[in-house]
Parts: sequence; C-alpha cells; structure tokens
Amino acid sequence: MAPAGIAGSHRFRLRVFVLVLLAGLAGGLGEGRAGSPPDTPQQQTHPEDFVAVAKPLLGAVVNISSERRISGKGEEGAGPALPPPFNELIPQHPGGQDQPSTKGVALGSGFLIDPAGYVVTNAHVVEDAESITVVLHDRREFKGRVIGRDGRTDLALLKIDSPEPLPYVLWGNSDKAEVGQWILAIGNPFGLGGTVTAGIISAKARDIGAGPYDAFLQTDAPINRGNSGGPMFNMNGRVIGINTAIFSPTGGSIGIGFAIPSSLARPVIDQLRSTGEVKRGWLGVAIQSVSHDIADNLGLPRAEGALVADVDKGGPADKAGVEVGDVILRYNGQALDRAHRLPRLVADSRIGSQAKLTVWREGREKTLHARIGQLKPRVVKAEHVAPPSAEKSSLGLAVAPLTPKVRGELGLQSGEQGVLVRGVAADSEAASRGIVPGDLIQQADHQAITSPVELHKAIERARQSKRPSVLLLVRHGDVPHFVALPLNGTESSRAVPPRGHED
Repeated sequence: MAPAGIAGSHRFRLRVFVLVLLAGLAGGLGEGRAGSPPDTPQQQTHPEDFVAVAKPLLGAVVNISSERRISGKGEEGAGPALPPPFNELIPQHPGGQDQPSTKGVALGSGFLIDPAGYVVTNAHVVEDAESITVVLHDRREFKGRVIGRDGRTDLALLKIDSPEPLPYVLWGNSDKAEVGQWILAIGNPFGLGGTVTAGIISAKARDIGAGPYDAFLQTDAPINRGNSGGPMFNMNGRVIGINTAIFSPTGGSIGIGFAIPSSLARPVIDQLRSTGEVKRGWLGVAIQSVSHDIADNLGLPRAEGALVADVDKGGPADKAGVEVGDVILRYNGQALDRAHRLPRLVADSRIGSQAKLTVWREGREKTLHARIGQLKPRVVKAEHVAPPSAEKSSLGLAVAPLTPKVRGELGLQSGEQGVLVRGVAADSEAASRGIVPGDLIQQADHQAITSPVELHKAIERARQSKRPSVLLLVRHGDVPHFVALPLNGTESSRAVPPRGHED
C-alpha cells in the first residue's frame, strides 16, 4: 500500500505528505455545541464569500507542533511512502541549518471534535514525538498526549486538558459529497496558523497507492506543508475529510490534494477513543488489480476483481480454500469492480463472522466461505540480492536456479521454490512490466517453477497453445504479484533454450 522538500532547519524526504488543508467549507464549530444545520446536500451556487462558513470554524482548528529527534540529514520518516509524484505533506520544520543530531519541531494541523479536548490529526504529524503542543486559534497553548495512532490510515487522536469546554466541529458524511461541491480547508501551512482556502471536490474514491484503504477525496483547494491533519469542510460546516497528501512534482500545491474521507476516518477515530487501537478484519491474502492482459490470460470477461498473489498459510482464506491465482469477484455479494475495494470491506467485517467469497478459477466462478480473523501487524523480511550461478535466458530474462547458498542469502524457507532473475534485457517486455534483477519467479501459468528448464517449458507450452501471454507469479522482496508477459515480443524477448545444469 515519495519525496518531500525541506523547509527550514531540517531536510525532508521528497515525500511531502500533504497536510491537505482542505478543511474549510464545513461549519459548526462554536463554543460548546456547534450550531450547524443538518448535513444535507447543499445548493451548489457560487457563494458571495465564505465568511459565514469559515468564521465559526476557526476556533476548533488547531496548530500542532511535535518535538522529535532528527538525524543529521533531517529525515523524519513519518507517514506511509507514496509513489512519486504523490507526496506526503510533511510537517513544516522552521529555522536553522541541518545539524548532526538534534531536536526539531514539526508543525501540522488538527481539529477538535469534542469540548473535552479530543483532537484529530494525521498519524505522521505526531510520529515519534517526544512532546506535543496544541495551539488554539486564540493562541492558548496546551500539552497534547496521544490517545492512539493508526498508521494504516494515517490517523491519530490526541487529548488536551482545559478547565473549560473547548470549541469543536462535527463530523459530516463524505458519502453524500458530490464532485463539484464547494469545500473549505483550514490549517497551518508553513507554520502561518489558521489559514482558510476554498475549492471544490474534484474526484472521489481516489487510489494513490498510499495504503490498503485508499479512497481519497480529491480537491483543488490550495494545501501545503503544515496542513497535514487539517479538516476539509462542506458548506454546512461539517468535517468530510482530513487533509493528508498532494500530487506535486515540486512539493508545493498545484491544485491536486487528497483528504481521508470522514466515512473512513470516523470509525477509526471512534475506536482509538474507546480502546486506543483499531481492530480490523483479516482474510489473509495479498492481492493486486486485474489488468486487461491478465483478464485475457485468465479468460475473464472483464478486467475486474482482486487477483490473489499470495495466501497466508493457516489464515482464513487458506482454510477456506482460496488459492494463488484466484480472482475474488465478489465479497459478501458486493462486486469488486476494483481490487482496492476488498481490503476496506474485509477490514470493516466483524471479527469471527463468515464471509462469502465468489472467486474465478479455471474459467468459472466458485463460491467459498471464510471465517474472518483479526488483522495483526505484518513483519516484512529484508530483501537481499545474491549473485547466482549458471544463468538461463527466456523472454529477455536471465534466470538462475535457487542453490542452497542463494536460498539462504534471500532468506527463503526450505519449501519456497522458484528461479532467481539474474538480469533483464532493457528492451524486453519483462523490463517494461517492472521485472528486475533479484526478483523470484515462482509460477508460470499457475504451475510451480523450480528450475530454469521448467520456466522455459512453461513458456513454450504457452506459445504452442497460441496464447498471447504467459502469466508469471513474481516475488519482489516479500511482495508477490502476477505479471502477464506477452509472447509476441521482439527478438530480444524471445525464449532461448536454457543452458547448463540445474540443482
């Protein structure tokens, strides 16, 4: 499931986790209970101004500064990695030059959801913080403490203690939001404090590769570093999103920002408030999208569903009979037009409940039933690249057998099979589809591969069957995925009979 610029004293990784200051258009903040109207669809006319919406909200939007120790290069490492040019809106670090090892202050945004002092923000804003200061719009300062963090959604809940009730805002329903609807964002860009920007919802349910539950609201409201964790408001003054990321080649706002929708955030925050952690359903599969090439290879009428690239041994899917290469088409009757819908549906399932899976296998649909478990943190093995022995070539790939030495250097279990990719021709179909040296090819057309000879035979069988591609299961580091490799490539990508021996 990305780089960031540097601001002030500490250099950020090119990942600019855009604290989308999309917060803006929703109202209902006020002292005590917010007096917003019901959260119903609004008439989408161009407002004369946004004063009536923004003014009562400012008091509930806060600035957050977190003090943490930063390495000499100033890399803070907060938040999930995003593919460039998607950037985390990194908290702003003001002042000074980089130092070998020092404490830095990262600035972000947040908002109060309760008069008792509960504050919502992004998890990366307060990651590894040694101390947290929350500053209200009226400049009152409070020490904040973390109630809970959820890295999978990049959400955190803080608590501040005040002798008197604090202003707060109300949640809205992001599912009712429409593309083209006005929104307001309020936050702390570049440490400037309560800043209001306006825009519209440009798109919904965006998947930008930030994590397994991507369904971002996209906006053109200007957002910049320091806005992370700030609210996005609708014109009723309700929070419908938490600003989290931007699309930016430079690290600055270019009018493409992303907010976590309230329909995803609110249940997470509720769990953090009640237990300090988030419990999610677990199926025990690694999945990927179904491309048109893969759909053709599998005989699927359409490119839809979630292709199973790995099954956790002993997990719910394994016990239910799910196999690598299956395509999950429906989950409890809900069609999976896109693969990334599945993780959200599973996560929201009650632990211990039974889920009905409709899968595509060997040219037909099959129904399976899985008892949902509880998701646990996954330990990722380090990736190693070892120099293999005798090379074998096919489709522009130079591959080698897994000797005991190579197996040990790759950290593979004795039962794991495959051939190691030693080299990839630059002009080959394999290179264009992302296969790189160090990858492990484990299957070809659903048949286990244990040697270069077997890989060559599988490719030749696919050629003789007049198939347009051969479906490879490739493991990159600890992540398996399917690649439909065309068989009608250039001379450099044609199969070459293997030479040498196999172990």
